[in-house]
Amino acid sequence: MAILVTGGAGYIGSHTCFELLQAGYQVIVIDNYSNSRPKSLQRVMELTGQRIQIYSIDLLDETGLETVFYENHIEAVIHFAGLKAVGESVAFPLSYYQTNIIGTISLCEMMKKYHVKNLVFSSSATVYGKPEQVPIKEDASLSAMNPYGRTKLMIEQILKDLYQSDASWSIALLRYFNPIGAHPSGKIGENPKGIPNNLMPYITQVAIGIRDELLIFGNDYPTRDGTGIRDYIHVVDLARGHVKALEKVLNTTGIEAYNLGTGEGYSVLELVAAFEAASGKRIPYKIVNRRPGDVAVSFADVSKAKRELDWVATKGIQEMCVDAWNWQTKNPKGYEVKR
Repeated sequence: MAILVTGGAGYIGSHTCFELLQAGYQVIVIDNYSNSRPKSLQRVMELTGQRIQIYSIDLLDETGLETVFYENHIEAVIHFAGLKAVGESVAFPLSYYQTNIIGTISLCEMMKKYHVKNLVFSSSATVYGKPEQVPIKEDASLSAMNPYGRTKLMIEQILKDLYQSDASWSIALLRYFNPIGAHPSGKIGENPKGIPNNLMPYITQVAIGIRDELLIFGNDYPTRDGTGIRDYIHVVDLARGHVKALEKVLNTTGIEAYNLGTGEGYSVLELVAAFEAASGKRIPYKIVNRRPGDVAVSFADVSKAKRELDWVATKGIQEMCVDAWNWQTKNPKGYEVKR
């Protein structure tokens, strides 16, 4: 059974491709490598001993996209492709709206043309904006505080409207929280271009000496130590959640949203301490001003995913830190160094 994975060379995409191959699926990947590298998929194929059909195209390339659907019998799509940096989205909103929203519409049009109506969409906890209460349930009010979050929210609404127009579609909206960690082999992991936007790769780059110190944005939040609290989830658990969601959409119709997290919150300083314990490295840091739009506390209610997808995160914060450090030490410059 062939599954198309858009953005499959990225951090979450590559781990999901690994889990899909392990589960017996045939995998086809579309990626323009704007924020990823081909080597990630080479490593996935090395780890699994299986082949991935790869197309180096952009979702906005209609001719190239049609070639993918014409040449393959695709049963379902897992859609990761898109721009994802909050700060960058504020600086370049039009790029985000064009790439994320128009790209998704283009993909859905092609799926409709080729009668492929099973979709797992990579959404985000950013659609909850500033949560009214925690843990956050899927039926919480939705709002977004930056252009990136708004693209995710708009795409969710587009997909809901699509289902309303044609009830034969089957769509899972996966709202995930804060993915960290790496595959335990150390072969695939998070490889940001430039200065990391996410906390864990920034920590690991400080630990290995690429960066001098960690910047912590605010220590005056109403939390137990003043720093922001987030729900960190191991990327392998997250990837397995996508496989579970795929099983669901292949066997039902409808549209449902699912939180993918652990249901536990850790502060920035708690994550730093856990990483120091796992790595034996001291992480120097400096407190700077809060970032606009950051919320004090965000963690998931994951009971719906457990109930309807038979999925639950199994890896704790220690394992997330150990695997992140293993990846960084084996790949000090990410995929740029041959190992």
